[in-house]
Amino acid sequence: MMWLPKNKKKRNQFFLVLAGIVLAIAALVFGVIRPQYDKLASIKIQTADTRTHLTSIKALIHQSETSSNELADLNTTLSGTETDMATGDMYAWTIDTMRHFKANYRIDIPDIGQPNPGDMNLLPHFPYKQLAFSLHGSGYYHDIGKFIADFENRFPHMRVVNLELSPVGGDSEKLYFSMQIIALMKSTS
Repeated sequence: MMWLPKNKKKRNQFFLVLAGIVLAIAALVFGVIRPQYDKLASIKIQTADTRTHLTSIKALIHQSETSSNELADLNTTLSGTETDMATGDMYAWTIDTMRHFKANYRIDIPDIGQPNPGDMNLLPHFPYKQLAFSLHGSGYYHDIGKFIADFENRFPHMRVVNLELSPVGGDSEKLYFSMQIIALMKSTS
């Protein structure tokens, strides 16, 4: 080792200076540089979390726009459906609605019962009231079935309940029917 001083005192000083330099470098690495790397790693984690959060917020914004469009479509559909709901004079509305609808079917409905408005008894706190009335008439089985199916498809806010069929006296294929219809109507309160 030629580069080491020959004098023992100078050699000890050289090692002390070398040890001081190593200690200074270690202090610099562990005191300044290492915390900077730790802070940089923490910032990378925060950046990744923020990006994930930003992505979820963007997805929520897109979903809210989609939901807003769906809500507008549903409100339009609901408004269209509500135009068919019972309004004004309930008996006149019932007679008019049933006479217009049955015109395309080969069934006879001579008796349309008096409508009975009331609170909705199926769902609590429902925003609509219900109107119940009865129909009595006669027709062939296939015609009655088509009438009921088309009726419930045309008026999604009305349902046929308590359907009773019985044969008509002289004609073995003709049936007498009695049914109750439950219709939704807008609440005035």
